[in-house]
Amino acid sequence: MVKSSLTEDRVFNTITVVLLAIVGITAVFPLLFVLSMSVTPYAEVLKNGGFIVIPRSVTLEGYRQVLSDDHIPRAFLVTVFITVVGTAINLLLSFLMAYPLSKKTLPGRSLLLMMVLFTMLFSGGMIPTYLIVKATGILNSVWALIVPSAISAFNLLIMKSFVENLPEELFESARVDGAKEWRILFQLVVPLSVPVMLTVGLFYAVQHWNTLLSAIMYVNDRSLYPLQVVLREILVGAESLDLVEAGAKIPSETFKMAAVIISTLPMIIVYPFIQKYFRKGAMLGSVKG
Repeated sequence: MVKSSLTEDRVFNTITVVLLAIVGITAVFPLLFVLSMSVTPYAEVLKNGGFIVIPRSVTLEGYRQVLSDDHIPRAFLVTVFITVVGTAINLLLSFLMAYPLSKKTLPGRSLLLMMVLFTMLFSGGMIPTYLIVKATGILNSVWALIVPSAISAFNLLIMKSFVENLPEELFESARVDGAKEWRILFQLVVPLSVPVMLTVGLFYAVQHWNTLLSAIMYVNDRSLYPLQVVLREILVGAESLDLVEAGAKIPSETFKMAAVIISTLPMIIVYPFIQKYFRKGAMLGSVKG
């Protein structure tokens, strides 16, 4: 009986490992393909019919062509500013709203939560949002890429649920010691909420880093374009002007894949450092009824 149980466990573990390996390969393969195409010489691309997984030779010509654009350094700085400052504002405002909403004794709490949930289901639309941004005077500035998305209802609810799960005894003990609400918030709740703040911060940071549509809508000054918009312009130009015939000696697909790697690499580098916090924060801050 014991041997039968052990055999079943081994079979189950083997099947689980195989399935996870298949899922892992499926997830990694697109990234490997993009990376391989971005460093593959033109001759090898032609030889393999445009499909490369492991290149036999490597070239960085695609990256050189993308980074040679004069607007890339400026766009990179704009994107870094939007990501860092925008994420900081997002976390501050979201947490300042999540903390009081986590208190069941807050007057009008149910109404406020309904209003937050309403924004997840319905929005004012693109044109009304544009008119509001224009009326506030932040049109054609980097603040137009930060202020309209200052608080995400989904992220707010995650933070609220996380704070609700903190032991109430901690707050009662702090109040007995004479601590006021602001002191409890910044000296007690914030340190305990590091996992969920890093998790939500990653959501906000990825959103800001990939800013494209809002930049196209709200910004006309090319010097204020974020990285994604500049890369899009480069790729559109690469399609309209045949780079191979123009003497770039690289296929347009290699050029595109190099741009994709450049735009995603910073987030890929950051994620491993906060992975454990991301997993913990996502579990503890899961939305409950």
